[in-house]
Amino acid sequence: MEMLTLSHVKKNFGGKEVLKDVTFSVPEHSVFGFVGLNGAGKTTTMKMILGLLPSDGGEITVNGRPVCCGNTPTNQFVGYLPDVPEFYSYMTPEEYLRFCGEITGMRAAEIKIRSEELLRLTGLYGEKGRIKGFSRGMKQRLGIAQALFGRPRLLICDEPASALDPVGRKELLDILVSAKEQTTVLFSTHILSDVEHICDETAFLHQGRIALKGSLEEVRKIRKAAGTELETERREEAGMLSEAFPFLKYTGRNTLLLEDTERLTDILRFIADRNFRILRIERREMSLEDLFMEVVGK
Repeated sequence: MEMLTLSHVKKNFGGKEVLKDVTFSVPEHSVFGFVGLNGAGKTTTMKMILGLLPSDGGEITVNGRPVCCGNTPTNQFVGYLPDVPEFYSYMTPEEYLRFCGEITGMRAAEIKIRSEELLRLTGLYGEKGRIKGFSRGMKQRLGIAQALFGRPRLLICDEPASALDPVGRKELLDILVSAKEQTTVLFSTHILSDVEHICDETAFLHQGRIALKGSLEEVRKIRKAAGTELETERREEAGMLSEAFPFLKYTGRNTLLLEDTERLTDILRFIADRNFRILRIERREMSLEDLFMEVVGK
């Protein structure tokens, strides 16, 4: 089942067409990477999914039901984590989640059970400190707990790891992978390595349209390899190769990249004739970042 579907969605701000024809769907119990440069329109798209902005064309459905701006019954299925979540800083994590449960009318026993589940999931169980003393990473983890509290069918995360250090990012990404057992995750980001680590499918937003979409395997098949790397033992040997074959590109001190693999036989013959000491000849797979830069034409 598709938990979220966008079909030919458009959005204008004044005379500027921000989203021209956005179409993609998110399968249930998956982590879906929504990728784009800063300013590409990812947050605008998410606000329309939440019914906070009207679209200027197309249709959005959540859990099979259409989204209507300002009248959003579909939000009963949605949890939302903004890039900078805000809290009552004088509360502890347990107090804050209890408050979230109380304002939604949950019973005290259910609040206690759900709070413990989520505090354990996010690594905050037993944390008695006030939120005002939390690091950015701890606040993001509490934000995920809050967003998951009502057992949403869809969890929307808008650039959740963009300002975290490497440890905080890994902790948050691990939580999102665990969360897909309970929900479906739409994960907006411009950090492509995060997409490669945790996402099942992805869509690239560029110039108001989806430029590329599919599973990571499908996306990578568009171009299977970025070339072949050759690493020499001595710097002067790399220099001789670069001089003889000017199309080789340095990717390291003694490492050269061959993009046109049809010339590999000539290069290997050149190496053998001179008895160069080669440490490595390796086919390099195109990274998601390489592919994205190719798609956006940079």
